[in-house]
Amino acid sequence: MRPPFHIRPLEAHYSEGGTGNIHFHSHTHFELYYFHGGKGNYLIGDKIFVLAPGDLILMHGMTLHCPNVDRTVPYKRTIVHFDPAFVKPFTESPFAANMLQPFYELKNYRMHLEGEQRAEVEAILAKMCKISLETSGLARDRLIVAFLDLLLIVNECCQASDSTSSFPSDKERHAQNIIDYVEEHYHEDLHLEQLEETLHLNKYYLSKLFKEVTGATIFDYIYHRRINQSKIHFVLDRDMTVTDVCYKVGFKHPSHFTRMFKSRVGCTPEQFRKRALNS
Repeated sequence: MRPPFHIRPLEAHYSEGGTGNIHFHSHTHFELYYFHGGKGNYLIGDKIFVLAPGDLILMHGMTLHCPNVDRTVPYKRTIVHFDPAFVKPFTESPFAANMLQPFYELKNYRMHLEGEQRAEVEAILAKMCKISLETSGLARDRLIVAFLDLLLIVNECCQASDSTSSFPSDKERHAQNIIDYVEEHYHEDLHLEQLEETLHLNKYYLSKLFKEVTGATIFDYIYHRRINQSKIHFVLDRDMTVTDVCYKVGFKHPSHFTRMFKSRVGCTPEQFRKRALNS
């Protein structure tokens, strides 16, 4: 059984196998995702990352994200979640580097590790996963120390890394173009015909390739994008009503917004808004 501190401010775990029923999601914690092996893509915000062993991804948790992996190939990854407010006091003086800066400035950033640097990061991640399962009194402190070492390496990697995106086929490129379009127009009344006209590709072909690349339909992604944006509005724009947010993110009818929100978040928009106001 994991100790309570491990569940909230800092946790590390290694996993093998399929993703189960993981859908688009977001959370307040930041995330470090390391890809050991497998085959698949990771959709984070408005970017598709075609995964390769050795990829290390920094994630700003509130950004919508979801993996789409080939379940016929062993899927191996290590994930580190952490609360930036918990970590911040440990990252300040006497360190010369602002160790959380990449998460705030780059938000969602992928780098590829090789050689000694890759081996060093994998060793630290394995150590963190092992410590996370321990219940001794010093386990918490040892986990924090190992994590700080990892953050220092991440800062070095960010300074030297080339994160230029490349797609192995036209399907990934077309899916990225769809996401780029949705990112600009998600709050509008969207139709497949608009994508067909804009991208000069048959709408049925676009629907098929998007599902293949991301694991979701185009409209499922649009609805998740709108719901995620509404959650951000409830947290940051506290004077906005549920109806205000409904129309702002692209829903035509408050009843539809409430139904879609509850099916994805587990509570009504009004309940979520009240919790945000009281937090």
